[in-house]
Amino acid sequence: MKLETVLHRIPCSILVKGKEFENLDLRSIVASDLMSDVLTAVDDRFLIVTSLNSEQVIRTADIVGSPAVLLVNGKHPQDGMIRLAEEFGITLLSTPLSTYKVCYLLGCMLESK
Repeated sequence: MKLETVLHRIPCSILVKGKEFENLDLRSIVASDLMSDVLTAVDDRFLIVTSLNSEQVIRTADIVGSPAVLLVNGKHPQDGMIRLAEEFGITLLSTPLSTYKVCYLLGCMLESK
């Protein structure tokens, strides 16, 4: 699934454009507020959906090879989170939608693929 598709179907703000932003292809989605759960993901190139707005999320994304993070519930990232996303080339997005709604919409997009 292309990140571009996500941007057209989920109302979100682009906070940081990471590497390959224009052509980013996501293989799956991991939704969690526990970064220890994200660390167990077996795929790479997945979108992290979370309400955590700390640097730990970007550090975890870098470790597991996730190119993009979507903050839910209208959360605003800490300054350090933005700085790290820029440094690591990770796309950072924010949406006013809940985790449930985002996962539902992403699931529908994956099924229609």
